[in-house]
Amino acid sequence: MLRTVALVMLTVLPQAAHAFEPVTDRAAFLDLVQGRALKIAVYSLSLTIDPKGTIQGRALGAEVRGNWQWQDGYFCRTMIWSDIEIPQNCQLVEQKDGKLRFTSDKGAGMSAAFVLK
Repeated sequence: MLRTVALVMLTVLPQAAHAFEPVTDRAAFLDLVQGRALKIAVYSLSLTIDPKGTIQGRALGAEVRGNWQWQDGYFCRTMIWSDIEIPQNCQLVEQKDGKLRFTSDKGAGMSAAFVLK
């Protein structure tokens, strides 16, 4: 059950791929997220991404924490949600109208779109 919930955090959300613009630069990424929360309301998911390489937040009532780095144009992160380790994955980041979309496996996997607050 917990593994299923962890996968929900990377649910495929229908989005028009052409509508989002890639974010390939660490500085541009930090300009978007610094001082803001990334949220998906339906999962009570709220994350903050620190410029020093940490991720903190909550999802479905449990703590989320992790580390990240920018590598070759991708957001690479490891996380722990509740007691579940979510292994490293490098993700394509795209932005549009106050939203960020993260697509796992360097853009070849599942996507999740967050509202920036």
